[in-house]
Amino acid sequence: QVQLAESGGGLVQAGGSLRLSCAASLQTFSVYTMAWFRQAPGKEREFVAAMNWSGGSPVYADSVKGRFTISRNNAENMVYLQMDSLKPEDTAVYYCAARRLLVLSNIPAVGHFNYWGQGTQVTVSS
Repeated sequence: QVQLAESGGGLVQAGGSLRLSCAASLQTFSVYTMAWFRQAPGKEREFVAAMNWSGGSPVYADSVKGRFTISRNNAENMVYLQMDSLKPEDTAVYYCAARRLLVLSNIPAVGHFNYWGQGTQVTVSS
């Protein structure tokens, strides 16, 4: 059974940093494209960042470019989201997502991914 488990969320002041982690129980993790999405209260789930399984440059939403960094450790089945210079508008539940052999060239939609974690809350105070 596939499981994605996020951790690392919390409460931080504006300008601060958090590092989110996602542990994936996926066989052949290295062939899964991994992504982070977020959902704020009353809003739709939106894309944050992704890394193709095949390598290449990560993909970021314009709203987080230059502040967030996605990375992965295939040996440990982990994906991370380093979030710096956090803003109150970054407050949301952050979700880890996975899709086998997906190749991204543009901003992906929620529907591109078929495995999701339960989410971790990030709250940025002003």
